[in-house]
Amino acid sequence: MPNRLASEKSPYLHQHADNPVDWYPWGPEALTKAATEDKPILLSIGYSACHWCHVMAHESFEDEGVAAVMNRLFVNIKVDREERPDLDRIYQQAHQLLNGRPGGWPLNVVLTPDDHMPYFSGTYFPKTPRHNLPGFPELLERLAAVWHERREDVRSQNAQLGPALRSGGPKAGVTGYAANPAPLEEVRGAILDKLDAENGGFGSAPKFPQAELFARLLRIAAGARLAGTPDTQVEAAVRLALASMTTRGLYDQIGGGFFRYSVDARWEIPHFEKMLYDQAALLGLLGDAVAAGLLPEGGGALAASIGFLARELRAPEGGFYATLDADSEGHEGRYYVWTPDEIRAALPAGDYALAAAVWGLDGAPNFEGRWHLGVRRLPVEVAAGFGLDAAAVDARLDAIRARLLAVRAARVYPHRDEKILTAWNALLIGALARAGRLHGRADWIALAADAHAFLREHCWREGRLYAVCKDGEAYQPAFLDDHAYLLDATLELLQCRWQPDDLHFAQALADQLLDRFADPKKGGFHYTPVDGETLIARPKPLWDDALPGPNGVAARALLVLGRLLNRIPYLVAAEKVLKWAWPGIESHPLGTTTLLGALEEYFRPGTTVVLRGTGEALQRWQQRSSGRYAAQRVTIAIPDDAADLPEALALRSARADGPVAYLCTGTQCSAPITDFAAFEAELAQQEPSFG
Repeated sequence: MPNRLASEKSPYLHQHADNPVDWYPWGPEALTKAATEDKPILLSIGYSACHWCHVMAHESFEDEGVAAVMNRLFVNIKVDREERPDLDRIYQQAHQLLNGRPGGWPLNVVLTPDDHMPYFSGTYFPKTPRHNLPGFPELLERLAAVWHERREDVRSQNAQLGPALRSGGPKAGVTGYAANPAPLEEVRGAILDKLDAENGGFGSAPKFPQAELFARLLRIAAGARLAGTPDTQVEAAVRLALASMTTRGLYDQIGGGFFRYSVDARWEIPHFEKMLYDQAALLGLLGDAVAAGLLPEGGGALAASIGFLARELRAPEGGFYATLDADSEGHEGRYYVWTPDEIRAALPAGDYALAAAVWGLDGAPNFEGRWHLGVRRLPVEVAAGFGLDAAAVDARLDAIRARLLAVRAARVYPHRDEKILTAWNALLIGALARAGRLHGRADWIALAADAHAFLREHCWREGRLYAVCKDGEAYQPAFLDDHAYLLDATLELLQCRWQPDDLHFAQALADQLLDRFADPKKGGFHYTPVDGETLIARPKPLWDDALPGPNGVAARALLVLGRLLNRIPYLVAAEKVLKWAWPGIESHPLGTTTLLGALEEYFRPGTTVVLRGTGEALQRWQQRSSGRYAAQRVTIAIPDDAADLPEALALRSARADGPVAYLCTGTQCSAPITDFAAFEAELAQQEPSFG
C-alpha cells in the first residue's frame, strides 16, 4: 500500500511513496503525532536527482526490516529540499554545528518530538556497518534510546544549539562596524590562494564549479583592464577554469549543459546529475567571459548548453524543470557514457577516426570500462592530420555530436524532476537575458521572457509569490531567494526590452522584500517571511553556498532599482544589508562574493543609462549600450510614447529630433547626450578589452 507521500506533489516524495516506511510529509499531522506519542522524529531530507539518496533508499527505506525499526521507534518525515529550502537550510546548519563539518544529501536528522530541535544529524548510512559507518538499524535503536533514557542530556545540548541556530551567522549584526571597500581588493588574493593552477578551479576532489568566485575574478580583471593595468594572473585563472570546465567531463560534450561537480581534480568524471541552478550560474559566467573576449572559444559551449535547456528542461508553457537524475537503468552515468563500438557503429569511418582523436577513444576507458567524453586534443591540434583546418574540424564535430545525440536519445532517459522552482528559474532568466543581449540572440531573450511570463502567470497570485509550480499548480509561499533572484532577473529582462508591467512587477517584489523579509532592527533580510511558518529558527543567510547569497542579490538589485527610480527606502534597505553583513564580509570575503557585488555597487556605483527615442534609432542606441560587456552598466530604453512613467524616469524626457541618452553614476548625472558618436565614446570608456 502506498504511504502518505503518494498524495504529495513532489516527484522526490513520490519516489518514496511505495516504501514500507510509514513516511509523513512535513506538517501538522506528523508533528502532532510525534508530540502525542512522545516519539522522536526522523527527518530525512533529499531530492530526486540525488545519487546517494537513491542508494540509501534502495538499501534501507525499501527494506522491510529496516522500515519496521523506523516505524516502531520514530515518526518518519520525508522532505524534498527543493520544495522546502527553509527546512533544509536550518537543519544543514544544525548538522554543521553538531558535527563540525558541512552536511549534504541525504540529510538524516533526529528531532525531539515536542520542540523539533535536532539532537543527532548525519548524511548517508549503510544498512550494515561498513566504511567506518554504523549500520542504520542499529544506529536508530541507539538514537531512540538516547531520547527515552538520556532526555536531560538532549535538553542540555539543545539549550546550547538553539541560540547558535538563531544567531544569524558568525558575528552577523554586530553594531559599531562601518563598511568600506577594502574587501573588494583583499578577495583577489584569497581566491587566487585556492586555485588549482594545473587543472583550473579550486582545490582537489570533489571539485565544484564555484561560478560566483570566477564571476568576481572576471570583475577584477575587467577593472584592471579599464585602469590600464591588466591583471594577467587573474585573467589566466578565469580562462583556464572555463576552458577546463567546457572541454572536459564536467560539460556534456554531446548534448551540452553542465553536470553538478567533478569527482576528480581534472574535471574528467562528473557526478552526472544536471541541476538547473548550475546551468544558470555557468551560463551567466560563460556568456560574460565570451562577450568580454576573455574566452572567445567558449561560444560553442554557451550556445549548445542553451540548446540543451530549450530541448530537455523547458516545459511547454515556458518554465524550466529542476533537475535530471544522475542515474538511469540503475547505474550512475549510464545515459551519458559510451563504448568505442557504440560510437563506431553510429559514425562513418572517417568521422569515427576524428572523434577518437579529439576525445581520446584510442586510450583507456575512464568510467567503469566505458568512456565519458572529454576533449583530449583540441581541434586545432588534430586538424593537420586530417587535412583540415580547425574550423572544418569544428563543423565535422558538430555533425558527429548530432548523430551521437540521436543515438543517445534512444537510451533510457534519466528521471526528470518536473517541478518548476521560482528561484532557480529566476537565476536562469537573468543569465539568459544577459547572454541574449550581449550576444545579440533574440531567441535566448525570448526563452527568458517566456519563463518570466510563466512565473508571473502561475507563481504570482494576489500580490504574493510562490516558490514551486507542479502540473500548473503553484504552492509553497516563496522565500527570500525567490524574491531577490526574480527581482534581479526582472531588471535584466528590462534591459532587453521595455515592458512597463515588468517595472511595476520589480517594484512589487522590492516592496515585498522590505515589508515581509527585512529585519528592521539589525538590517538584512530573513530567509522566511514574517508571516511564514514558525520553525526552530528564522535564518538570515549571510554566506554564498551552491546558490548566490540572497542577501547580496537583494542588496545589489535594490541599489540598482533605487537609483533608477530615486526610491530612498530601497537604497536604505540595501545599505542596512551591508552594515548587518559587514563583519562576515570583512572576516571572510571569500564566502560573501555575492555581497561583494552589492558592496561594489554601493561604493563604486555603475552607470545607469536611460534612453528615450523611437523605432530603429532607439534600438541602435540600446544595442550599443546593452550589447557590450560592462559589468555594472544598466541600460533602460524607453519609447517616447511610454505613458505613466515614474517621476524619476519621466524627468528623462524625450526629444523631437531623435534619441537622447541620460547617463548617471550614483546620484551624479551628465548632461543629456544626443549625438551617437559622443554616446559611443562615453560608453567605450567603461568597456574592458581583453583582445
